[in-house]
Amino acid sequence: MKLSIIIPVYNEERTVVEVIQTVKAVGLPGLDREIIVVNDGSKDGTVGALGRYDGDRFVRIFHQQNQGKAAAIRRGLLEVTGDLVVIQDADLEYHPSQYPQLLAPLLKGEADAVYGSRFKGRIDAMEPMNRLANVVSNMTFNILFGTRFTDINTCFKVFRAKDLKAIPLESAHFAIETELTAKAIRRGLRVVEVPIAYQARTVGQGKKINWPKALGMYWSIIKYRF
Repeated sequence: MKLSIIIPVYNEERTVVEVIQTVKAVGLPGLDREIIVVNDGSKDGTVGALGRYDGDRFVRIFHQQNQGKAAAIRRGLLEVTGDLVVIQDADLEYHPSQYPQLLAPLLKGEADAVYGSRFKGRIDAMEPMNRLANVVSNMTFNILFGTRFTDINTCFKVFRAKDLKAIPLESAHFAIETELTAKAIRRGLRVVEVPIAYQARTVGQGKKINWPKALGMYWSIIKYRF
């Protein structure tokens, strides 16, 4: 069985090499892996940093004009050859060392998808307004879909490749996170949450989310319910 790790990248020259190296090193007994990096038109030194992986048998690099995280994920999905897919941000807010706990319910046949829940685990340095926005999003989603999620906006999600590829994704930017969850639930997929540790970063450290994008994520909850 193979795990495909999609890493969408935009202006992450400071962290992208460390992320890839950590993904390569994490222990995954019984699983092969492939790392699919999609550079979404970075304007810093990301391209140069990724050059060290030319010819690496575990890492495939793709470049595209800047279109947003959602477009980078869709591009990565076209290249997936594995049985399971995890989407890994190119910073270290979500640490790859947690893959084993994410994969366990899938490998045991207890889930069709697994979400790493920050609110069931440990959160470091999240801004109060960001925390409030997450709480409101979870409450809204659970009311509309009859679910009990604690973290629909987590960027740490693992799916079976065949299920993920079957979901038509159309959102831009971060709204893909809520679109994906809405469509997974409407398709009857069993989604299980497991606790994870999360290290938030600031805008000055490169965080990409902003209020227009956050509102787009929230609107997707309503849009894909009705």
